[in-house]
Amino acid sequence: MNEIPYVSIENISKTFGKVIANKNMNLTVHGGEIHALLGENGAGKSTLMNMLSGVYTPDSGSIFIHGKNMNFTSPKDAIKAGIGMIYQHFKLVEEMTAKQNILLGQNRGLFFNDKLEIKKINDICVKFHLEMDVNKYVCDMAVGERQNLEILKVLYRGADVLVLDEPTTVFTQRETEKLFKIMRKMKEQGCAIIFISHKMDEVMEICDKITVLRKGEAIKTVEKENTTPKQLTELMMGRKADLSINKVNKEPGDIMLKVKDLKVLNAEKAEIIKNISFSLRSSEILGVAGIAGSGQRELCEAIAGIEKVASGEIVLEGENLVGKSPRDIINKGISMSFIPEDRLGMGLVASMGMVDNLLLKDYHTQKGIFIDRKPVVIKAKKMVEKFEIKTPDIHHPIKYLSGGNIQKILVGRELSMYPKILVMAYAVRGLDINTCYTIYDLISQEKEKGTAVLFIGEDLDVLIKLCDRIMVLCDGEVTGIVDAKKASREEIGMMMVGNTAQMEEN
Repeated sequence: MNEIPYVSIENISKTFGKVIANKNMNLTVHGGEIHALLGENGAGKSTLMNMLSGVYTPDSGSIFIHGKNMNFTSPKDAIKAGIGMIYQHFKLVEEMTAKQNILLGQNRGLFFNDKLEIKKINDICVKFHLEMDVNKYVCDMAVGERQNLEILKVLYRGADVLVLDEPTTVFTQRETEKLFKIMRKMKEQGCAIIFISHKMDEVMEICDKITVLRKGEAIKTVEKENTTPKQLTELMMGRKADLSINKVNKEPGDIMLKVKDLKVLNAEKAEIIKNISFSLRSSEILGVAGIAGSGQRELCEAIAGIEKVASGEIVLEGENLVGKSPRDIINKGISMSFIPEDRLGMGLVASMGMVDNLLLKDYHTQKGIFIDRKPVVIKAKKMVEKFEIKTPDIHHPIKYLSGGNIQKILVGRELSMYPKILVMAYAVRGLDINTCYTIYDLISQEKEKGTAVLFIGEDLDVLIKLCDRIMVLCDGEVTGIVDAKKASREEIGMMMVGNTAQMEEN
């Protein structure tokens, strides 16, 4: 490890209006080190990294790169200094190839040699064990390939300090393992890596040091060998951690939703949902488990009226929803809320504030030609208080908020509609531990009220503790529906790879 730190952040502070995002923050990262940043949503991780990458300018404090005091006024300055920021939401042009994305923005002067640049790209791929077809279009790439392209792009531009912001949020286990292999190779080559994640098991596996942030301050930096996940969680929360799910013991009521022989085709006309049948009752949480890409997203979107159904029935409150648009479903007075896995792409409008995002679900219920914003403003203020949403203002564009606060807005908006059916796709993906358990409590409260909940999740332990029944999907088919009280991780895992179990009555 080099004696002079690659990154040294000293007494950095940043405020947005009345909100203190960072307060006298300190962070030191050496070359050949993978350094984790842990903290609850809104703890200041993203703001700190945005100052390191030149997006924000600090109010006070200093940033040293390789021992040199830097004053970044733009991301371009940070890139020149060797900082490579890889965001959770990729910054790629989908209609371009990998090569075009890498070379985009480069000075292609009189002496620019395409062949030499392609050789440089290929050499980087070999050096860091990056698999990349430079002629492949981004729109044809899987999420893991896009992540590799983002890494390749910053390495090509000379970065030796890489910031990975929640890189594994939508990854399969295999994609995560591939990324970790690349990170270890970058570490061997002397790069400094800052790894932001809420997944404690990944932090403990891949990182050397861990800095815990809380309410805009760096609380403590520890060596991985000298700590435990429980200790880190308590440092993040500032109190003893009570990570228990309060399961509501309430007998399910009448059938609210009945899906029969549902079939959905993808763009290539192949079956992505294959004759799925199940039912969902009031005061019931039906969990859905499966390997990524087994049809979970398409199932949710078909129920919500977003995905076109090839055949079958989706009967909600006695009415078949097949062929109806989301607006048709709302206009029919059918009370259903959908929380998609893509919270910014599908759930909310990033450039709008809380009030306008709430209005998107509210305005059609108002009478007259003018929209009355006052009730929505009151609702937004109550949500900020109830869900502890950290935002400078209810009109502040939500794209500048942390992922957890954005998710709280989305969940709060849907719950404020008092739905009879709640469809949730990966509702806690990318959230800190405390926020995850807040969401679990809210789901239990909805069950207590009589709401029927379809909950798609990734953590089998959570599914078993939270849900009443668990439906397992594999390659678009139901391989089993089991009682959560009697289910085991091993049993569900076997069904996820295609081993069928005795199914309950639908």
